[in-house]
Amino acid sequence: MLKGIPEIISPELLKILAQMGHGDEIVLSDAHFPAYSISSNVVRADASSSPEMMAAILKLMELDQYVDKPVMLMEPLPGDAVDPELLSEIKNELGKDADRIGYIERFAFYERAKKSFAVVVTGESRIYGNIIIKKGVTLP
Repeated sequence: MLKGIPEIISPELLKILAQMGHGDEIVLSDAHFPAYSISSNVVRADASSSPEMMAAILKLMELDQYVDKPVMLMEPLPGDAVDPELLSEIKNELGKDADRIGYIERFAFYERAKKSFAVVVTGESRIYGNIIIKKGVTLP
């Protein structure tokens, strides 16, 4: 057991986070996301929601300081909506960085996810619970 590592971060995920470099992206997907057809680097975290996993990861790494929107969400299709509670949880976990959220059209999100470093499949059951995080530099 290590001190200071959130319990929902598995050893496999900790290794992935350590291997990521500045500008690399990680996808935190909901349980509906086609993770295994998108990426060969998939980690399961079924006992967490996507906002919980984002909060745990952001305790260990910085958001990219050199882009305006280092946190990207999947844009809902016409007629759909992001669950307001889900969006509120994401913004609450981001705190001062809540205004740094961007949105990507569904199929563009899938294409971007294909280029990500890894996909973490959470147990998030709410639709549009998909988040892309861009890793930043840890400054002294």
